[in-house]
Amino acid sequence: MQGPRPVVLSGPSGAGKSTLLKKLLKDYENVFGFSVSHTTRQPRPGEVNGKDYHFVTREEMQKEIDAGEFIEHAEFSGNMYGTSKGAVQAVQAQNQICVLDIDIQGVKNIKKTELNPIYISVQPPSIEILEKRLRDRKTETEESLQKRLSAARVDLELSKEPGLFDLVIINDDLEKAYSELKEVLLEEIKKTEESRKS
Repeated sequence: MQGPRPVVLSGPSGAGKSTLLKKLLKDYENVFGFSVSHTTRQPRPGEVNGKDYHFVTREEMQKEIDAGEFIEHAEFSGNMYGTSKGAVQAVQAQNQICVLDIDIQGVKNIKKTELNPIYISVQPPSIEILEKRLRDRKTETEESLQKRLSAARVDLELSKEPGLFDLVIINDDLEKAYSELKEVLLEEIKKTEESRKS
């Protein structure tokens, strides 16, 4: 894999990964790129194939997984999700730092590959605060909220494993969390900006 070192961002839903990423992409336009995940779920209104996700059939995805084309994949709520090698290489080919937003199982799978990313976990200050954030979004049914919370508990427990992450950010203050994130990525950002100039 040529190009800048990728970044793996992990953490439970509601921990603030998307917010941090949006800031990063705004401040460093063109330095970061997203690998577009594959999924077997149906597109939601407004989602674009190839931009939000690569929407594929279960058969297509299983075939590529069996062929070793995926870095990681998981099943969630009856749908398959995954990151293909091609998606990461497409970003690296543009000389961008590839950002992968991946759950804890995915992190463990990537550890077994040659990807060698920077592993970052974004976590809420507490499960109670996480629950409040998820409730404030008003996008969840009680059942799906409980599912997310129990997934978050597992996530936070598993992420305590020594050496799993290069950096754990406790996101209770967005500016502070953001500066921690920037700091760990600064070296790669500089390298990428330098190599773009040459």
